[in-house]
Amino acid sequence: MTVNPGHLPQQNEALPDDRFLDREESWLRFNQRVLELAEDPNLPLLERVRFLSIFSSNLDEFFMVRVAGLARRMATGLAVQSASGRQPREVLERTAEVAHQLMLRHADAFRKEIRPALGKEGIEILRWDELAETEQERLRRLFRDRIYPVLTPLVVDSAHPFPYISGLSLNLAVIVRDPETEATMFARVKVPPLLPRFIEASADRFTPLEDVIAAHLGQLFVGMEVVEHHAFRVTRNQDLEIDDDISEGLLQALERELLRRRFGPVVRLEVEESISESVLELLTSELGVDESQIYRVVGPLDLGGLSAIADLDRPELKYPPFVPSKEALPADASIFGAIRERDVLVHHPYDSFTTTVQRLIEDAAADKRVLAIKQTLYRTSGDSPIVDALMNAAEAGKQVVVVVELKARFDERANIAWARKLETAGCHVVYGFVGLKTHCKLALIVRQDADGILRRYCHIGTGNYHPKTARLYEDFGLLTADPEVGEDVSALFNHLTGYSRQSTYNRLLVAPHSLRPGLVKRIEHEIENHRAGHPACIRIKCNSLVDEVVIDALYRASRAGVPVDVWVRGICALRPGVPGLSETIRVRSVLGRFLEHSRVYAFENGGEPEVWIGSADMMHRNLDRRVEALVTVTDRARRDELLTLLDLAMDDGTDAWHLAGDGTWTRAEAPPGSTLLDIQSHLVRSRRWRTVDA
Repeated sequence: MTVNPGHLPQQNEALPDDRFLDREESWLRFNQRVLELAEDPNLPLLERVRFLSIFSSNLDEFFMVRVAGLARRMATGLAVQSASGRQPREVLERTAEVAHQLMLRHADAFRKEIRPALGKEGIEILRWDELAETEQERLRRLFRDRIYPVLTPLVVDSAHPFPYISGLSLNLAVIVRDPETEATMFARVKVPPLLPRFIEASADRFTPLEDVIAAHLGQLFVGMEVVEHHAFRVTRNQDLEIDDDISEGLLQALERELLRRRFGPVVRLEVEESISESVLELLTSELGVDESQIYRVVGPLDLGGLSAIADLDRPELKYPPFVPSKEALPADASIFGAIRERDVLVHHPYDSFTTTVQRLIEDAAADKRVLAIKQTLYRTSGDSPIVDALMNAAEAGKQVVVVVELKARFDERANIAWARKLETAGCHVVYGFVGLKTHCKLALIVRQDADGILRRYCHIGTGNYHPKTARLYEDFGLLTADPEVGEDVSALFNHLTGYSRQSTYNRLLVAPHSLRPGLVKRIEHEIENHRAGHPACIRIKCNSLVDEVVIDALYRASRAGVPVDVWVRGICALRPGVPGLSETIRVRSVLGRFLEHSRVYAFENGGEPEVWIGSADMMHRNLDRRVEALVTVTDRARRDELLTLLDLAMDDGTDAWHLAGDGTWTRAEAPPGSTLLDIQSHLVRSRRWRTVDA
């Protein structure tokens, strides 16, 4: 197929106005699916605890970024009607309604299901009054030695204004009475964030840190009567607002914005259900929140801290341990020789990241035939062997170019530190484009092989160069020495580091110029093939599907009769199965042990399938405000492997959630006497894995 990636088809077919689901509610429904995993009695207990923690952390980020961003746009008059047809105020109201429901359900799951189940396994989470006297005495000593010294009670009176409450901090609102004057005062005590969220009172018996502090408030307010105390927590706007002024150093601008971030406006106030109306009224007034921003739940608050409970050394209550396969590349032969012989498709975490992608960079750093290494870094770990390898390569005299994305959300500080460390080692560090995030996952190695030919070895991936998350995130990566790919990746790096304006490539689709038009053109080609009687089918795997242009193209394909399968982890604004609009579209979601993170776009192409993998989701930010890259997989065996996986996810016998046209998700149920296929466990068993004992 010959495609002009810059051409967008004419969109003259009328489509209904209500064809998009609301993006914010769709995200909340994704987090509901996470909660349903916590509620699933068939999962190992400590994994259910972990999903409770993930739900809480996910929701924190949703409020810090999405809700805060919408509130900010409304305050500045920039908010507009959403693609779903809802006005900004309606979106906020519906978001608050659904979030309230889910937070109550989350608290109930902990209190009624998880906490009792933990107790049956000898792991108890208890409130202070439920502890034994010996445990309370032990915690009194702990309070005196480790907690009391770091506490700072702040009273509010005519000489002391209401203190600043930092985002996501857990606090105690305390009312104290002076027995001499009978005057009452409000005080705030911040729960120290560097201490464990749940304190171990004795072996496998824990209590919330704020309970320990509350039991000793008399030591903080000596001579005063503690009338009441209640836990509360605020969430603030923590999305970055960077003015990408080309005349100002991005690094310095980002550092200043990180300092300002902690002072963003409050978007959520969490309080325990037992809080008195008078204390709540005071908090509401001082923090400037309205009723819709108040979330009352049965305590304890901040269940993100349950991750420490999930980490307990109880292997019988967790998923069976495993080691990734090392068979993707031969351990006893040159990695460059193996890649020269054939393209290698790695599937993490099923294939070892350490012996494939990490090995490629480490071997390149040590190989005397390697002349240059170029790589993008969006997120990486605190002790990254890849960063170490890049620094070693620079110190060995190789040309090393690293494109570091400073604005990777919530990893900004780490990336600033790594950028400076790389520069100190002699690497050429580039911070990407003004106004665009560099999100593509690329590595390019230039090597003069023994035959005298200068070859380019490339890795194009769907996930970050992060050895730790590669054990938890599902991602693909293509390792290739194909000259066309090497030429494309070289041109893209020139685009990233210089002033090249190249926008067309041989085997890449690159945002923000050619990626959306290229995919839409291929969707249109499937329509043409179907009408001509040729095989036609569209299969997509992504994290989010929001972009209206892409969704409308899929609707037109469905109206023409083209089968469309979408495997999405998170947000989906497309309505499947709507008569006259999307009858041939199916949408599935798989959640489980690993975070489904890869992006795959497959087109039947008249019987010669065309399959792309890469970094881009179908969202405005990915397609318009980021540098993203997809690469086409041409090796037939690797291509068939990807297509088989996509078909397996869509099979009715696979454990997945099914999306209905009204936006509701329903988890598949197995017929009586049978079980559904867990696709991740299936891959653990059937692909290049071996299960090991603990």
